[in-house]
Amino acid sequence: MSGHSKWATTKHKKAIIDSRRAKSWAKLIKNIEVAAKLGGPDLVGNPTLFDAVQKAKKTSVPKDNIDRAVKRGAGIGGEVVEYTSIMYEGYGPNGVALMIECLTDNKNRAAAEVRTALSRNGGTLADPGSVAYNFSRKGVIVVGSDGTTEDDVMMAALEAGAEEIEPHAEGFEVITEATDLVAVRSALQEAGIDYESADVEFVPNLKVEIDADTARKIFRLIDALEDSEDVQNVFTNFDLTAEVQAELENDEA
Repeated sequence: MSGHSKWATTKHKKAIIDSRRAKSWAKLIKNIEVAAKLGGPDLVGNPTLFDAVQKAKKTSVPKDNIDRAVKRGAGIGGEVVEYTSIMYEGYGPNGVALMIECLTDNKNRAAAEVRTALSRNGGTLADPGSVAYNFSRKGVIVVGSDGTTEDDVMMAALEAGAEEIEPHAEGFEVITEATDLVAVRSALQEAGIDYESADVEFVPNLKVEIDADTARKIFRLIDALEDSEDVQNVFTNFDLTAEVQAELENDEA
């Protein structure tokens, strides 16, 4: 899920410690397979694959699983990987915009699961293009805060073409043009700055503040969508004030 900085830490921890870890791993493996299929198995020559592998490692996916995924995607060993990428647009409670990115080997199953999750959790499917115009395709690099200051990140990232640096639940989010993602990520690495993930995402052009009750409903909807093995990412345009965030953290206490 993205457009979501203040919710990212909680979602990440849940994905690791509960039954969602297996699904999280499966989605990361699928990304690796597709990247290897499109750009080949060489991590040096395939930056998309490099980032997919790094993200899987950060999420503790075993090395053997990663290696097998690279080989499957590249067609090494005779296995063939065939996935279709589908983007659904929708609205959640109180009109929160949703971009739902699917990667599937069964389009009918993906469509049915997305529709069911939306209808059961106060959401609706939207016509193609009716939501997408609210989002821009951007590079998003998440940098941890351990020993790294905002000035450190800015010095390395802005010179390489980053557009802005935003506070993130675990550090900072570096926003770039999609075409500048690899250059900025490489600049951070050269500066000795570790990063958690580097992805091309749908970033909202305008965020909408929501109250705690709406946030709870949105999170339930996103949970339901992410339960589908075909849903890779859910991008939204909501924002949380510090007060709402504090109220939601009290729910988890």
